[in-house]
Amino acid sequence: MEASVLAEAAAMPWRRRASDRSLTREGRIWTLWSVGVVVTFGLPAGLLISIEPLAAPVSAIFLGHGLAVLHLQARRGARGVKPIGNATDDAERTALGLLGDLLSHEGRALLAETGLALERGMLGAWLVGREGAILVRAGGHRVHCFCVRVGEGADLPPADRVAHLLLALREDEEGFATVANRNFSGATWRLRHQLAKRARPALDRARA
Repeated sequence: MEASVLAEAAAMPWRRRASDRSLTREGRIWTLWSVGVVVTFGLPAGLLISIEPLAAPVSAIFLGHGLAVLHLQARRGARGVKPIGNATDDAERTALGLLGDLLSHEGRALLAETGLALERGMLGAWLVGREGAILVRAGGHRVHCFCVRVGEGADLPPADRVAHLLLALREDEEGFATVANRNFSGATWRLRHQLAKRARPALDRARA
């Protein structure tokens, strides 16, 4: 049987379809970029100290700027995946119940605790939020953060948005990763430090 292709992915033929291989390659590119940032700011700082040790405070500021760039990238990835909150009206409670029907007992418990839905896929373990998703790759050491929204879904309850994204992910995982915009890729521990405390257990579970 021919695999289902996400309509949004089919409508974007200019984008190279995501795959296990492409995600590995893009992860390496992000790592090289991170190393480049550290070298760009760290090497001049080290040279300045070697020339004039009294310039250590200035060098520390320079190096700190480079580390801040990496810090902001991880924060951007964490903020792109927004957990759902508690249901406050009948529409949100109904949407939350329908989303719960799509999840296992373990998944419902994790959703209630963290606001994120866990989905196991061929590319790794996904954590789906209102406007994005985190993909934890095999081994649990690297994550990819994606920003993706439901089309014309501004008035939908948060749980409905998660359900739409979850169903799209199940229909075509590679297509989902193709359409979504990646805003961070890096070590899992870097993302964990930037996640809200409530969402961290979900990342730990996906990594496990």
